[in-house]
Amino acid sequence: MIRPEPGLSATVEGAKGAGLDVIPAPLFTIEPVSWEPPPADDFDGLLIGSANAIRQAGEHLKHYRGMDVYAVGAATAREAENAGFNIAAVGEGGLQTLVDSLSGTGLQLLRLAGEEHVSLTSSANVLIEKRVVYRSVAQKLPQSIADVLTGGDIVMLHSAIAAEHFSQECSRLNLNKSQIRVAALGPRIATAAGPGWAAVACAEIPREAALLALVQELCHEQG
Repeated sequence: MIRPEPGLSATVEGAKGAGLDVIPAPLFTIEPVSWEPPPADDFDGLLIGSANAIRQAGEHLKHYRGMDVYAVGAATAREAENAGFNIAAVGEGGLQTLVDSLSGTGLQLLRLAGEEHVSLTSSANVLIEKRVVYRSVAQKLPQSIADVLTGGDIVMLHSAIAAEHFSQECSRLNLNKSQIRVAALGPRIATAAGPGWAAVACAEIPREAALLALVQELCHEQG
């Protein structure tokens, strides 16, 4: 699995609990980006698509503490709650689905995002202002990891940028993608991985538990 910390450690623990033999290989590090905070009074709440937005926003986050947070998922909601925010809504099918569910509420939201982020379509009743507060910095895939990626191994992909970068690293190291299976958190991620893999499968829902269940299923298929 190639996701950055701290999500990597959580996934490793979940995988071990599911009886899976895992090799952690983080291909990204997360770092903060300098940003200017707009006045908190201009907003009804924060729209958060990743726990990294809470972890990396820095001292400016204090201006918004105590506000309502609309979080993409449960892990992001927990991070926001631990940082002193009220959880107003937790999504289940991606950030756009969450925004769509708010269309009748009349909200002005501040979205804290990474440099690589999904574009959103908002309604007349939900206005969104965005600030980029972190970035993902790509790392090279170590040769020691590349050497073990043979014979039906499975790579877990949690984001489209990770999928694209991993595919590029496979090309750089002349890895045979037809011997590697991909387990993706969602269809957009699977598409970003591109063609040529032994198999590409998506979790039934974009949740860590569903992704681990998918990996278990793929392992059983391999026998």
